[in-house]
This record gives sequence, C-alpha cells and structure tokens, in this order.
Amino acid sequence: MSTTTAGVVFVATLLVALAAVHIPLGDYMYRVYSGTRHSRAERIVYRAIGVQPGVEQTWGIYARSVLAFSAMSVLLLFFLQLIQGRLPLHLHEPGTEMTAALAWNTAISFVTNTNWQNYAGESTQGHLVQMAGLAVQNFVSAAVGMAVAVALVRGFARRHTGDLGNFWVDLVRGTLRILLPVAFVFAIVLIAGGAIQNFHLHDQVAQMVAGATQTIPGGPVASQESIKLLGTNGGGFFNVNSAHPFENPTAWTNWVEIFLILLIAFSLPRTFGRMVGSTRQGFAIVSVMGVLALISVTLTNFLQLRHHGTVPTAVGSALEGVETRFGVTDSATFAASTTLTSTGAVDSAHDSYTSLGGMMTMVNMQLGEVAPGGVGSGLYGMLILAVITVFVAGLMVGRTPEYLGKKITPREIKLAASYFLVSPLIVLVGTALAMALPGERAAMANSGPHGLSEVLYAFTSAANNNGSAFAGLGGNTVWWNTALGLAMVFGRFIPIVLVLALAGSLARQGHTPESIGTLPTHRPQFVGMVAGVTLILVALTFLPMLALGPLAEGIH
Repeated sequence: MSTTTAGVVFVATLLVALAAVHIPLGDYMYRVYSGTRHSRAERIVYRAIGVQPGVEQTWGIYARSVLAFSAMSVLLLFFLQLIQGRLPLHLHEPGTEMTAALAWNTAISFVTNTNWQNYAGESTQGHLVQMAGLAVQNFVSAAVGMAVAVALVRGFARRHTGDLGNFWVDLVRGTLRILLPVAFVFAIVLIAGGAIQNFHLHDQVAQMVAGATQTIPGGPVASQESIKLLGTNGGGFFNVNSAHPFENPTAWTNWVEIFLILLIAFSLPRTFGRMVGSTRQGFAIVSVMGVLALISVTLTNFLQLRHHGTVPTAVGSALEGVETRFGVTDSATFAASTTLTSTGAVDSAHDSYTSLGGMMTMVNMQLGEVAPGGVGSGLYGMLILAVITVFVAGLMVGRTPEYLGKKITPREIKLAASYFLVSPLIVLVGTALAMALPGERAAMANSGPHGLSEVLYAFTSAANNNGSAFAGLGGNTVWWNTALGLAMVFGRFIPIVLVLALAGSLARQGHTPESIGTLPTHRPQFVGMVAGVTLILVALTFLPMLALGPLAEGIH
C-alpha cells in the first residue's frame, strides 16, 4: 500500500468513526445539559461548594462565576507548583525547580485550556502535581468551555428571559457525566496499547557497557493522556508529548488519539441542534466544520508529501521531525487535527515541517480553531461566525438579519465582531512587540522568515489557547512567560465574556417567525457562505504577516 493510499484509509476510517458517534454522543450530551435531575455525587459536590443547583444565572453572574472559578484555579495551581519540592512523589532533580514566572505561565496555560509548556514535564513536574494539578485542570478547563457553549445555545433557544442556566451545574455535569467516564475508558485503551501508568520516579537500567546506566522516567501517563486529548488540552507528560512511545506507543494508538481530539467537538453540533429544536441546524454547523477540516487535512498532507520547502526530504516526503512508527501522512493528519482544535498535542516536530506545511498549522489556529475547534470553544466560535455570516447576508438584501428566530441587531453584531477581533489583535500586537525588542528576538533559534514564523506561531498558539509550538523558540524567560501568559488570559476570557453577553442579549428576545425574506441557515448555500466568510476574514487579517514568514520562506 502506497503512502498516499495509507493516508486516505487513515483519514477515511476517522471520518467513519466520527460519523458513527456523532448522533449518539450528541444526543447524550443534550440529555446531560437539559436534564433536571441530579445524581447523588453531583448533590454532594453542590453541597461542598455551597451551590443551589435549581437557581439559574443571568449572563453577568454566569460570567463572574467562570472568571472566579478560573482565577482561583490559577492561584491554587501556581502555589502547588512552587511548593512541590516539599510534596510526595516529587522528582527532586537539581536545577529543575519552577521559577515564579514559569509557574505562573504554566498555571495560566492549563487553566485556559492552552497547555503551553516552557519546561520538560518528565524532569520538572512531580507526579502529584501532574495528577492533582495539571490533570485536574485538563478536566475542568474543558468543562468550562463546554458550559459556555451550552449557555450560548440556551441564548438562541430561550425567549424573554435573562437566565442562561447555572455555571456550577454545567461544570459539574460536564466533568462527571461526560469527560470523566470517556477519559477513564480510553485510558484503559491506551494502557492496552502500551502507554505506561505507574508511580515510578526514575528507573535506572543497566546498559551493555560496563557500569553504564540509562534513566527511564515513569509516571501516571495514560490517565493524563486520555483527558489531555479528549478535553483538547494538549499538555504532554513528557517533553516530546505524543511523539513519546510511553504516551503514544503505536500507529493504532495514534489513530485513537486523533479520534479523541475530534470526538466531542464534532458531536456538540448535534447537541446544539437538539437544544434549538432543529437537528438540521446542527448538521449545517458540523458540515461547515467538516468542510474546513477536510480541506486542511488534505492540504497539510499534500504539502508534507510533495512540497520540499526548506527541510530535508526523502522518498518524496518531509521526514525530518517525524516518528517512523507513524509516518508522514499520519503525523500530518495529527498536526492538522491538533491545530484545528485547541489541543496543541503533537506527535511530530511542527518546526521541522515544510514551510507551507508549517504555515497550514498556523492557518488552522488563525481560523479561530472552529473546525471543529476545542470542546465547547469550537462550537461557540462557529456560532459567532454564523451570526457574522447572516449579518453580511442581511446587508446584501437590505433587511435585518435573523438567525434561529433571533434578530441580529447592532448590539449582537458588535459583540460578535468584537469576539472575532480579540485573537488577531493579541497575535499581531504580541508578534510586533517581540520582533521589535532585540533581547526577545534572541529567543529565536532561526533568523529570517523562519524566525518570524516561530514568533508568529507562539502568539497564534497562545491567543487561540492551542499550546503547540515551533520548538525553535526558547520561551522560558521572564518576558516570554509573562507575554504569552497574558496572551492566553486575554485570548480565553475576553471571548468568553463576549459570548455570554451575546447569549444574554439573545435570550431576552422573543422569537421572530420565518418569512419569505429569511435566509435559510440549514442548506448547503449557508454552509458554503459560513466557510467562505471564515476564510476571507482570516485572509484579510493574517495574510500580510504570513507573507513575511512562511510564504516568504516557501518561495525562497
């Protein structure tokens, strides 16, 4: 079987598997977020945190709950890292202690679902911090994104009310009923595939040379690996992430990991369709996601197989930085999937991709990570783009735009437009500042267009809460830890506040009946319009910077 054929089969089986779970998982999540009964475990949690589950919240209270929970999570994780040397299961390796700047950056990173790592996990974070700190945030940061998405959907579904649900109920249900059971099952699957799960610190193994030993790290890897992917988190237990054989042992576990990355994000549109009372609307949204994703996966594979660019190639494809047990096509599909979502996990070195292949990973994030995007964040990002699309269509025919029976007034379009502008503003301003400061330019391992690509990738990744990197950038300095930490905070929470404000505005409206002038939003024409608007907005925003970086490198 040729490399191209194998790649097609790999992607086709993924599509079949995702299609098979789309309806049952989407319907299950609909029941989770729409149900009124609470389990015994949930009631225990509510009592412990002092929450009345039957009391709903306005968008402002919902937003303050999200911000308060996230701020407290940052503080707890920050201090946990600083005191880990006094805790059990610490590695106690000299020279690997967390500085305040690095601990702050890491705490922000995991709480915002970004999981950017300026450290090597196997030599810096103790097992207790990995489990009680990082893995916990992998669960709850994903649950926060899902809760915000559900709140926006309720804004479309409800009429004449200021209530969007209860954040604490949505958080607990998303964690206990969705993320925890699925992650548990797939942790066992990964262990069966060869991923490790133990409490060993560092085992010393004798080598053939007399007196020589090799240090083999251990740890509770599989349990963190499954939620890192399912929750589109991405932070690796080991420095090389999912390229490490203890995290991702074989070609079939590589397939499983990609499936986990896409699983919830591609199923949530079904939940959206059920909640608004029209499964056709959910199918339209997942169709836009699927079209954009398929284009990206195809281009990334083509550019890695055919475009030699600036990296060494062999047998017609770019093999530098690629694990031979996965190969070029499977690695390219992983790269596209992890940057189309807000995952950031990697099974190959993106910095070693061809110039245009590396550009595709950046473009995926610059789309706003909506194809399908992160768990929750992908759905609310795509719904924002749908709102912008119906507004543009309304301008064309000279009538007030409507979406799902809600009028898109100046207030709604201002909130939607502001949402879209946040990430580009952070990316472009951050990149410009870094390139203007000689000391910070020194962090680039390369000069010229590729060096600019490293910086552009870093801020794109941070602002879009992705977490992957062009590894040539040395980011463990006070400036980079601070700047990228701020990019992660603003890139996560400003859009969330805008989404919830939009949800509150929509929920207060009544229902506008469809008329002859209403734009049908469930047909292929609308799918094409949303995809086109997404691509045009990204091109207008980022093309000049891409022309100076990967495009200039690719045509050099």
